[in-house]
Amino acid sequence: MTVIRRFLARFSAALALLCAGLAGGGQVAVAAPAAAPPAAIFKVDTAQKVVALTFDISWGEKSPEPILDILQAKHVGKVTFFLSGPWVLHHQEIARRIKSMGFEIGSHGHMHKNFSEQSDGWIREQVQKAEQSIKDVLGIKTTLIRTPNGDFNRRTLFLLNQMGYTVIQWHTDSLDWMNPGVEQIKSRVLTKVVPGDIILMHASDSCKQTHLALPAVIDGLRAKGYSFATVSELIGGLKARSTVQ
Repeated sequence: MTVIRRFLARFSAALALLCAGLAGGGQVAVAAPAAAPPAAIFKVDTAQKVVALTFDISWGEKSPEPILDILQAKHVGKVTFFLSGPWVLHHQEIARRIKSMGFEIGSHGHMHKNFSEQSDGWIREQVQKAEQSIKDVLGIKTTLIRTPNGDFNRRTLFLLNQMGYTVIQWHTDSLDWMNPGVEQIKSRVLTKVVPGDIILMHASDSCKQTHLALPAVIDGLRAKGYSFATVSELIGGLKARSTVQ
C-alpha cells in the first residue's frame, strides 16, 4: 500500500504542475520525433516500369568504350556511372566522353577497400580525394556515391550523409563481375528486374562479358515495357525505398 500511495502522490504532483503550466500560459515541452536513420537506396517503390541502369568503373580502358558505343547505338540516354577517382585521372578522355554523352556521374570512392573496415578519417579522406579528382577533370561536384564493393554499415552511412552524399546500392545485381556467361547475365537481369529497380553492371576491364550481354539486356528490358532513368531522376521523382543491410 505504501508503494501505491507514493505513486499516487507523485502522479498528483506531476498533474498539478502540468495544470499550473497550462493555466499560466506556460508551454509544455514535447519531445520531437526521432530523425530517420541514414540509409542506402536499393530501389524505389513505384508501379511505373522505369529502371536505373548503373555502371561502376574502377580500372581499365578496354570495356568502357564498347559499352558507351552500345548505349549510343541503342539510344539509351539515361544511365548513371559511378567512377573511382584514380580511374578518372588516368582515363580522362573516356571520362569526358561519359560526361559529354549526358550520363549522370557519381563517385565510386578512391581506393577500392571496404569502408566499414576503415576509420572515419580514412573514409573522409578517400571520398574527398575522389570528389576532387572528378571535379578537376569533369568540373562536377558528385552527390551520389556507391561505396567500393557496395560495403557499408550504419557508421559509414551516417558519415557519408554528413558529407552530403546519398549512398546508392542496387536491387538487381547482374553478376557480370563474375563473368558467368552472356546468357546468364541477360537472364539474371530480365528475371529479377522490378519497377523502380537500380541495376548493377560494370564497365571495368575485369568484367569481360558485360558489353556482349548489354544489347540483349537493353532489348529485353524494353520488350518488358521498361524505360530508363538516371538514379537522381528515379529517387527524386518517386518515393525511395531505403533500407540498411
